[in-house]
Amino acid sequence: MSEQLPEGVQRREFDGTERLATRGEPVYGEPTDGEWRAWNPHRSKLGAMLELGMDTALSGGETVLYLGAASGTTVSHVADFAGPTYAVEFAPRPVRDLLSAAESRERLFPLLKDARKPATYAHVVESDVDVLVQDVATRGQARVALENRQFLADDGRLLLAVKARSEDVTREPETVFEDVREELSEGYEVLEARRLEEYHADHLGIVARPR
Repeated sequence: MSEQLPEGVQRREFDGTERLATRGEPVYGEPTDGEWRAWNPHRSKLGAMLELGMDTALSGGETVLYLGAASGTTVSHVADFAGPTYAVEFAPRPVRDLLSAAESRERLFPLLKDARKPATYAHVVESDVDVLVQDVATRGQARVALENRQFLADDGRLLLAVKARSEDVTREPETVFEDVREELSEGYEVLEARRLEEYHADHLGIVARPR
């Protein structure tokens, strides 16, 4: 599976267990080994996608727009190995932690914005980003991805973590996932989809490219 890992992400041993790791300042109390810090797939959907061997097309050094950055758990790992990383988060409280994570990461740019309203940050985020990572706990997750497609390069990738319960707690996750995929097809071609159950209940990981 190592061929799927971006440059700057390695499998290293922490407390006798081999885990994904990036090089950077610790953010959320994760185990460290020198400059390296463990990337916990149970706390990171993107970490889970990498752990499961999904072809994220991340190679290291790319420009990333990250939607739903929260307090920076995952996006801090991304900024450890990617290029300019724009981190959009709507809630003021987690953004304080995100700003703290960004202090030691000159390529991480926190934005207190709503991912459902890309016009509010279009003047900041460069166009033709290589990768759009989305992990937003809101209804209309496919719509958010479609609204933000404008930032993605023609050969870019969408890495989407769909949370079934955020769409509708009353419906079967599989039905929710089908609906999201169908709506997503308005602007994207799904290349790979995989349930993240081993790490995140009722989540689907999707890799897609713009149509």
